[in-house]
Order: sequence, then structure tokens, then C-alpha cells
Amino acid sequence: MALILSLIERMMPIPFVTPGAKLGLANLIIIISIYTLDNYKDSFIILILRVFLAAIFGGNISTLLYSATGGIFSFIATIITKKLGGKHVSVIGVSSCAAVFHNVGQLLAASLILNNFGVFLYLPVLSTIGIITGIFIGLSANYLLSHLSQLPYFRNRLNLDNKKSSLKYN
Repeated sequence: MALILSLIERMMPIPFVTPGAKLGLANLIIIISIYTLDNYKDSFIILILRVFLAAIFGGNISTLLYSATGGIFSFIATIITKKLGGKHVSVIGVSSCAAVFHNVGQLLAASLILNNFGVFLYLPVLSTIGIITGIFIGLSANYLLSHLSQLPYFRNRLNLDNKKSSLKYN
């Protein structure tokens, strides 16, 4: 699913002014996997497979480098935010943090490739867009997780037991 969303997103015209800004639809699957799978290793495998297969199907080596660096930074930030934030940080907060750190990772890769740290001047703009798209992805993940909690298989994994309150996934 993450690969399909990534390829669909690549075909969409980009309405943003800043190069490299995207909605991050594939990250929706990563966020959901972090909250539903048994361990983070499985979610990381999904991320790595999505990055490599997306580069094979529709990218190049620079796409691979930017996506991998951004994805790994985003994944680490997701896990840290989820663990340290506990019940105080919602799926929306985790997703927004992930989006910002995805941009940090991509800019780090660009600065190393170009040997120019001036690309970090894009960070405020990309972070603003990242927070907005992170909220969108977080809201979508929250909606999907609340509906997944209706299924017996996920009810135990999400520790909800028929609680229908939003923003409770920690």
C-alpha cells in the first residue's frame, strides 16, 4: 500500500512552490504500521522496501538517496516522539514531527551531495509545509486507526476495547 500511494503521489502535480514538497501519502501506511504491528522492525522493513521499490519503479539514484535519508530520519523521529511523548502526543503530533524530520533528512542528503549547507535555507518553508501535511496524514491515520479498532484483530493491538475517543493512540 505504501508503494502504491508513493507511485500515485509521484504522478500528482505538485501544488507547492518549494521543490521537493509533497503530501507524504505513503507515510500514512508507515504511521499506521507503527501503531498496529508487533514491533518497529516490521514498520522499518515496510519503509525500506517502499523506498527501494519506489526508486526502481519511478525514480533514480538521487530519489533513492533523498527518500532513504528522509525516511530514516522520519522513522527515528516517529519512534522517539511516540515513546517520549507517551499519552501526551497524539498520532497527529507524531505525524507532524515525522514530516519535519523527513525534510531535515532530505536537506541533509542534499547538502552532502551538493557540498553546500545553504540548502537548509529551505527548512523553514519545508517545515511549515511538513507540519501542515503531517497534520493531514495524522488526521487520516487517526481516522483509519479508529475504524481499525472496530476489527477484533486490531482492537487488542490498539488497546482500545471499544473506546471511540479520537486522538487516543499512544
